[in-house]
Amino acid sequence: MHHPFTPVATVPVDPRRARVHEEGWQSWSPSGAYALDARPHRPTNANWATVCYRPGVTVPAGAFQGEGLLALDPGDGSPVRLWAATDPAREVPSIRLTARAGHAEVTADGPVKEYAGAEGADVQATLADWATSCGLAAPRPAPTVWCSWYEYFTAVTEDDVHENLRAMDTLDLPADVVQIDDGYQRALGDWLTLSGRFRSREGIADAIRARGRRAGIWTAPFLVDPASELATVHPDWLVRDPDGGFAHAGRNWGHDLRVLDTTHPEAAAYLTDVFRTLRAEGYDYFKVDFLYAGALDGVRHDDGADATAAYRSGIALIREAIGADAYLLGCGAPILPSLGLFDAMRVSPDTAPHRRPEADDYSQPGQDPAEFTGAGRQWQHGRLWTNDPDCLMARPAVETRERWAAHVAATGGLMASSDRLLSLDEWGVHTTRRLLSGGR
Repeated sequence: MHHPFTPVATVPVDPRRARVHEEGWQSWSPSGAYALDARPHRPTNANWATVCYRPGVTVPAGAFQGEGLLALDPGDGSPVRLWAATDPAREVPSIRLTARAGHAEVTADGPVKEYAGAEGADVQATLADWATSCGLAAPRPAPTVWCSWYEYFTAVTEDDVHENLRAMDTLDLPADVVQIDDGYQRALGDWLTLSGRFRSREGIADAIRARGRRAGIWTAPFLVDPASELATVHPDWLVRDPDGGFAHAGRNWGHDLRVLDTTHPEAAAYLTDVFRTLRAEGYDYFKVDFLYAGALDGVRHDDGADATAAYRSGIALIREAIGADAYLLGCGAPILPSLGLFDAMRVSPDTAPHRRPEADDYSQPGQDPAEFTGAGRQWQHGRLWTNDPDCLMARPAVETRERWAAHVAATGGLMASSDRLLSLDEWGVHTTRRLLSGGR
């Protein structure tokens, strides 16, 4: 439900020096500061607009827009100005800025509050002060991680995990957690049914823990593959669109994806069972991904729950199932609606073994977009959660691996390695060991 934009403020600016920070909707949405004559990053096709940006929102050409948060350095020596949602966990208005003749016109489609930066504070420092004002508890220290994704992607096998588990000992790499990513499950939604490449989730968790490490696992808890058993047997568990069809969460993995309705009591019970089962099998580090799906508009079983409330209740259900001690990392998640829910948060699009993103869309995998938005959201680290800049890749085949490693190190955030460890050369082993040991 989008309301009309109404005026919020008119601010004199120096057009040559002013900078505008746009806060994107979710983890993968481009976020960062721009000069007034810059062209901000926008979706380059309709599918990416759904999967990586705020669905249903189009920004007019020539305008800047933040989702629940926008900051302006007027460039004339006056303090940075910041506008933020008054209650971001409940309502996230779009905040728009248009520059005209030495002034910036700010409008919003919902209630916002203005903050003035401290004297001499830049945009990042003002955003950091706003984050501190949210009053969240400081995040607990993050474990170090090895993740299967950026080497094996969906083709990971149980034997691959065992090989890397042994290599951590051989190479003396201090990874606290060994996290299995996408590929162990038969289908999105059928989380407890194994793909043919895995023999036993509990068995591999036991093997990880027997070597003194913690077991971690990936899910996309709100996504459902239409070919899954869940979609076939329980279509009533899926969010609908107003026309009676299924709500559409974009296209990925070659499928038009559907959304689990966590306000449906049986779907909620199923999701609780999934996470309780994984926790009982020995997993205590959970990467929950593609979370934007849980906040998509649609017709839910509880017709009184708006999308943001449904999203927050879905995450709360997961947290209750895994317990307070388990570590919870969000990814592809709506940023402001996630306040107070996670230990760590992915604050950028995916990185990749390559630097440039597809079609120059800065929501797509690549080191350039991951660096742009990761740096633009550095102010969140230690205030809203532990920032996850995405994984270190240090193998020789990775483009500009030295530059990417330097970015990951500079964030001071969640440190995760994602290589086939036996493929690392001397530089790769040394760099991986240094970053996992807390070195910059």
